[in-house]
Amino acid sequence: MPSEPIEAEFIHPPALSKLQEEELRQLEREGPYGESATASKVGSLSVQDLEAAFKEAGTHLVTFEPGTGEDPREWGSVRKWYITISTAFLCMAVALGSSMITGDLQGPVKDLNTTQEIINLTVTCFVIGFGLGPLVFAPLSEVVGRRPIYTISMFFYFIFTLPSALTKNAATLVIARQLAGLAASAPMCNVGGSVADVWSIEERGIPMAIFSATIFLGPCLGPLVGGWIGHYAGWRWIYWFLFVFTGFSFVLTLFIPETLAPVLLRRKAAALRKTTGDQEHRSPVELEHTPFSETLKIALLRPIIMLFAEPVVLFMSFYLSFVYSLLYLLFFAFPIAFAEIRGFSGGMTGVTFISIIIGIVIALGLMPYQEKIYSRVTVHGTFPEARLFPMLLGALTLPIALLIFAFTGAYSWVNFMGPCVAGALFGFSMILLYVAANSYIIDSYSDYAASAIAAKTVMRSLIGAAVPLYVNQMFKNMGFQWAGLLLAMVSVAIAPIPFVFYAYGYRIRLRSGKASKNRRNLSKS
Repeated sequence: MPSEPIEAEFIHPPALSKLQEEELRQLEREGPYGESATASKVGSLSVQDLEAAFKEAGTHLVTFEPGTGEDPREWGSVRKWYITISTAFLCMAVALGSSMITGDLQGPVKDLNTTQEIINLTVTCFVIGFGLGPLVFAPLSEVVGRRPIYTISMFFYFIFTLPSALTKNAATLVIARQLAGLAASAPMCNVGGSVADVWSIEERGIPMAIFSATIFLGPCLGPLVGGWIGHYAGWRWIYWFLFVFTGFSFVLTLFIPETLAPVLLRRKAAALRKTTGDQEHRSPVELEHTPFSETLKIALLRPIIMLFAEPVVLFMSFYLSFVYSLLYLLFFAFPIAFAEIRGFSGGMTGVTFISIIIGIVIALGLMPYQEKIYSRVTVHGTFPEARLFPMLLGALTLPIALLIFAFTGAYSWVNFMGPCVAGALFGFSMILLYVAANSYIIDSYSDYAASAIAAKTVMRSLIGAAVPLYVNQMFKNMGFQWAGLLLAMVSVAIAPIPFVFYAYGYRIRLRSGKASKNRRNLSKS
């Protein structure tokens, strides 16, 4: 599962060293060097050492020539920004597709003469695709490149959105959403790599801010936009809007240049072999070639093995899955609190999601303070637990957010600002928890970052996908206040997790064969 995870790009200071990033960028290699296909020949050599190692055997290693513009990082700013904005649009299309339809879930129930549970499956099936699709799309991108994956996935996402707008029965709607979700998952496992392809670490600040906006804010914008469309035009026009948006995104992919270094170098090597007649021209990835079947096997099995064998991956994934499920739960709980209890229209109910957006923006704005804390505590050496400080705060504020929501959302006589404050505090907590936990996972398994993140993504998506199947029954049968209180108690029960890892993380990682063995130098700090 070597494709660079987008989560790695949000971390500042960077979790991956320049050498590790170059391994991912040019060789798509994950794991210690000795695991490579050519380990018997090159041992633990890096990319820079391969040329000397194979030169003795008469092999000409094909690399990017500095100053020629072959390397995507040497491309002009206009081209880089086109790639950045275009892929950001892809992320926004996917984010909107996951949540926008919650703006009107009652309309399909009436028009298609079905039950609310069946219509809720349209959210479940789409989110399931998020978790399963990348397991195949990520390794496939290594073979064909990023651009074909973007184009093919957005084309099918575009096509399978059309039946949802035209459907005459619930079965077609659910199946179309499942297929659309699988197709839409491809950009989410490649966009981080696209940014790393064209921007150096020092240049990624603003580009990653744009991706932050699409990935973190996109799901919350969905109900806002969908609520107004559903209120004035009906539920089918939500899908028509999504159809047009995905169509525009698909057109953008037709003009996105290929940026994946292994593919570009492989093409260069093939051109040199053809023009010179010398068959010894080889790109680094060709020298370390792994059969696609083996790559796919690793992509499918390693994340699952790590999920159950690595305590850091298991418990952090569980925590993030709970937070992720809460986000999707609010897509259904907000309409109950505002539309059913307070009589808000669909459009005004969508506006209340701005509260979550405000919390997200505040949290993102405070993340630079984490960088200062990290720099101070790692002055004598880095260690993964230094990433956990935001999570320690988020673990305390999340239960408070859920308690406020439980005891204010349930009563119409309580001012609507009560649950909105809870939404803002939830958004704040979510970002602190999400960024810190992802940073900790990647720092702990820097050699296996993509597989560790893939494991988290699978669990997160499957748990999040289950939310629409029980959320309405939970809030209506238990009562709004008690359902919210239950969620708050769960958040209290799991709150010690980051504190335990902060105190004992080194001992836990010491028992792993894949985790980092870095520890805090207490004698000097």
